[in-house]
Amino acid sequence: MPKMKTHRGAAKRFKVRKSGKIKRAKAFKSHILNKKSPKRKRNLRKQTSADKTNVKQIKRMLGE
Repeated sequence: MPKMKTHRGAAKRFKVRKSGKIKRAKAFKSHILNKKSPKRKRNLRKQTSADKTNVKQIKRMLGE
């Protein structure tokens, strides 16, 4: 059986932490930023963890 290929789109969006959790960026930061407050935009810069319901699929795409 051949090796599984890494899903390149997923590889650019997700990283695996040492704890095994998946690190991801927050959504809603690309456009229509005028109506969003500076505080909201600042908080959208921060990284967060992927939901546990998606971890299995993401790890499969990353070849973990």
